[in-house]
Amino acid sequence: MTKWILLLSLLVTMPLAQAETDEQRGLAIITESDNRDKGWQDSSADMLMTLRNRQGKESIREIRISNLEVDGDGDKGLTVFNKPRDVKGTAFLTYSHSLDPDEQWLFLPALKRVKRISSSNKSGPFMGSEFAYEDISSFEIPKYSYLYLRDEVVNGQDCFVLETRPQYKHSGYTKSYVWIDKSEYRLQKIEFYDRKDSLLKIQHFSDYQQYLDQYWRAHTMTMENQQSGKSTTLQWSNYTFRNGLTDKDFEKNDLKRQR
Repeated sequence: MTKWILLLSLLVTMPLAQAETDEQRGLAIITESDNRDKGWQDSSADMLMTLRNRQGKESIREIRISNLEVDGDGDKGLTVFNKPRDVKGTAFLTYSHSLDPDEQWLFLPALKRVKRISSSNKSGPFMGSEFAYEDISSFEIPKYSYLYLRDEVVNGQDCFVLETRPQYKHSGYTKSYVWIDKSEYRLQKIEFYDRKDSLLKIQHFSDYQQYLDQYWRAHTMTMENQQSGKSTTLQWSNYTFRNGLTDKDFEKNDLKRQR
């Protein structure tokens, strides 16, 4: 009888010993999401950026975006404004990194010079939008810590809810809550909290489409500022992948020639 009691106690305690912590589960979820979006190589797309003030007045900008997947480091991204005339030719280049500070440059035609965005200014607004410079960088796992909180339904999707905290300096956020759907591991919603730990912005993702039978892209993203009442909507179209882009298409010295 003593042996049976001992065996039963071992069977009961073994799952507890092997169970994931909330931190491990959070990391496992975000790693699965990241792994499902590897191998697309490069992409290009058109985008409409709609800015809305508190009263609902809108201004629209036409933009084209190119991205280059970089093995072992963060991705490279190039954003070029086509319309309206007052921002035409404005170009923004990002070299995201996993551990080192991201490198970002902005070319403003009116000033005819390339301005480097300092790491201490990454929380500033990007071109008057509700997206910060740090929001424009590619997502890299080492930039954050992860904590699984709960399961919850959002946008009709059963989701994991994670808490993430920036591990890099000069972030404008203390933490974010992230909703990732269980079916395809896609972002559905993010809540951003400012340095006072108050809710600052909510980002929504919708109109997902799949490319190359693997890669999901949200065609509508909306960032709503909960403190100012302003919002920015990004509407994506004309996605293409594996266009043969290389590092030469993402050089700082070419920013002035983007049209």
